[in-house]
Amino acid sequence: MDWDALWTACALVLVIEGLFPFLSPGGWKRTFARLLELEEGQLRFFGLCSMMLGLALFWFVSS
Repeated sequence: MDWDALWTACALVLVIEGLFPFLSPGGWKRTFARLLELEEGQLRFFGLCSMMLGLALFWFVSS
């Protein structure tokens, strides 16, 4: 594995995650307020879905 690719991917994650609070801080705050109301099981499910989507996208791009 190329370490430069790993650091590039981490940097890209930070850029993408920073877009929403930069473009719409009010929407970002409302979204997180709603996330705080979810049960732990629901949050785990969304986390699992996010990981699965990321793995599928990684597999698709790398093959």
